[in-house]
Amino acid sequence: MRASSLATRVAAMLSLSLVVTSCATAPVAEAARLRPVRPGPQGPQQWTHEWSRGAVFYQIFVRSFQDSNGDGIGDINGLISRLDYLNDGDPATTTDLGIEGIWLMPMFESPSYHGYDTVDYDTIERDYGTNEDFARLIEEAHARGIRIIVDLVVNHSSSQHPWFVDSASSVTSAKRDWYVWSATNPGWVQPWGGNSGTWHEKNGAFYYGVFWGGMPDLNYKSAEVRAEMNRIAGKWLRAGLDGYRLDATRYLVETGGGRGQSDTSETHAALKELSSVVRSVKPDATLVAENWTETPIIATYFGSTSEIAWGDEMPMNFNFPLASAIISSVQSGNGATITKKLVEVGQLYPRGVNDAPFLTNHDQVRIATVVGNDQGQLRNAAAILLTLPGAPFIYYGEELGLLNGPTSGDESKRTPMPWDATGGGGFTTGTPWFQFAPGKETTNVARQTNEASSLLSRYRELIGARKASVALRKGTITPLNTTAAGASYVAWTSTSEGETVLVVHNVTGNFIVTGPLNVPGTTMEKVWSDANTSTPSKGQTGWTVSLPPRSSGVWRVK
Repeated sequence: MRASSLATRVAAMLSLSLVVTSCATAPVAEAARLRPVRPGPQGPQQWTHEWSRGAVFYQIFVRSFQDSNGDGIGDINGLISRLDYLNDGDPATTTDLGIEGIWLMPMFESPSYHGYDTVDYDTIERDYGTNEDFARLIEEAHARGIRIIVDLVVNHSSSQHPWFVDSASSVTSAKRDWYVWSATNPGWVQPWGGNSGTWHEKNGAFYYGVFWGGMPDLNYKSAEVRAEMNRIAGKWLRAGLDGYRLDATRYLVETGGGRGQSDTSETHAALKELSSVVRSVKPDATLVAENWTETPIIATYFGSTSEIAWGDEMPMNFNFPLASAIISSVQSGNGATITKKLVEVGQLYPRGVNDAPFLTNHDQVRIATVVGNDQGQLRNAAAILLTLPGAPFIYYGEELGLLNGPTSGDESKRTPMPWDATGGGGFTTGTPWFQFAPGKETTNVARQTNEASSLLSRYRELIGARKASVALRKGTITPLNTTAAGASYVAWTSTSEGETVLVVHNVTGNFIVTGPLNVPGTTMEKVWSDANTSTPSKGQTGWTVSLPPRSSGVWRVK
């Protein structure tokens, strides 16, 4: 079933902001309060994408999601056929995941399987379908209340792109300065370490490509390049897209070797310009950036919130350090790792921004493989992610406990989606473009969809609980446990619009009793909890909670 109108669904999508404050009874550092900044009646164009605050996103590699024509390659029509799995448009049903946003990995024409080396930003990848198919996907998704963002690869193009072919053809080419050229090799190496060079020879000169020679960096010092990328961004927004995930944003403008290849002031300026273009074309669109680094640097990519609520640069940035902290905590049984990161984020992120927490993505070993397919740790991680404020992102198959594939290459992080246990996995009637990850016989949608104890059911329940609580979606969070090593749990309260909830996670394989927790209120009402997790009890010094191994609970404080 579908919602009667997109407007009705969007109106129901309430906001959430990540705010961390200190707790008087716990030795945690004072953290800045991150309250939304409301725009005045005058001034620059503001973001109006409140729908994204608290929305749950789902990352999809189209090539691996669903094949519709038997060629073994996932495509747009296949994705359309699976939209009801993500969100059927009916809030009364519980058989869908309840996803509110989709991030599609590169959709534009490319010579590679992964698509991060674009040759035509105006044309949908032919393996996936046509521009008309893509328009129908947007329409079908919107009818179900699902917004769509896609990868926009802004840092570089393919070396096969006509722009680069022209640029490399002659020093007098009209597009020579669309890329970065040098008569000699400056000898820089990649800024993240190692000895791989970033300059590549072509026709007697050297061009800059921070990743490899097949992906030359665009020259954002060129006004023509910026204008063209702004045009492309505007075109697809006008076609109905709801925003972009921006790839490799730390590396847009280089000013020299070493540190001059990342996080430059010129890069921030270019991103602010692109952000302004997106707001002017479609202010209810959103942006989320890949800045794979530590919290102090990530915080700078939001820009300023003094005039633009949510930030005048990137309104969302993926929280890589928090993702690492979640996985580390469930593996080590130390909840303080998460608490420390939440406090750090609260201290350093600007006021009013929207966090983008996640567990793993297409560039990382899948979490199920990292934790050795430990179901308790997977259940822990899912509960922590989906009770955090911000806009959480789920990597396709993560809700099933999908493992990495059998090789060490990136393809094994992006294997076909296992819909059932048949030879083609319900993904294709032909031969899949890449082999399935191990465990397809049990790690598949058909097997888990009706099992109350499955990981898939857990994701559905948690997303449903999130939607049922305004405090979970957009609360001000206050950490309750210590940042000292050895904490067997992580806990916080989240407060918004007259509602306060207590969130507690046992990150160990042992039965534990937490407390005392200094939480206001006289009674607790269950929002969601694992089986055998009792309602918190109140004593003279605070609330205590009894938690079975790897269990979690959310209670409304009354």
